[in-house]
Amino acid sequence: MAVWSLVVLFSLAGCSTMNTPPLRTVAHVDLDRYLGRWYVIANIPYFLENGKVASYDTYAKRPDGKMDNIFTFRKGGFDAPEQSWHGTARVTNLVTNAEWKVGFIWPVTSTYLVLELDPDYRWAVVGTPGRGLLWILARERQLSAADYEHILGLIEQQGFDRTKIVPVPQPK
Repeated sequence: MAVWSLVVLFSLAGCSTMNTPPLRTVAHVDLDRYLGRWYVIANIPYFLENGKVASYDTYAKRPDGKMDNIFTFRKGGFDAPEQSWHGTARVTNLVTNAEWKVGFIWPVTSTYLVLELDPDYRWAVVGTPGRGLLWILARERQLSAADYEHILGLIEQQGFDRTKIVPVPQPK
């Protein structure tokens, strides 16, 4: 049952809105700089991430050219035990490195687009083509209010509804 729910979710996440232009990715992602830990600062929540706090993604190169994508979280509170989901990511646009296929349950994959990226790789925004899923990520557990507002403005310019974006609790 859960697998079919994922198939439906990721299928819908890839649908595009009729009057909204396609998303624009960043011009280039330096994968070596992008690797490592990214804390989830905010997202457009969906059922698989509901109730999760202190979450972060870790990206690491693999010998086969793909990347490990490990999503780590606590369910319900900061005192809950840490859990992880292990997925795989592969770059599908080798010119920009900003378009990926990510999967956590074979054979289901989703297209992830690196939409915004701080020049110093302090924060990033990743979304799906249909604007159904979005994550604001940062190297630190907290972003300044100014950085967060700046990112929300960038996201709005790409056609996302900022009212759907919810902060993910991170410990101080």
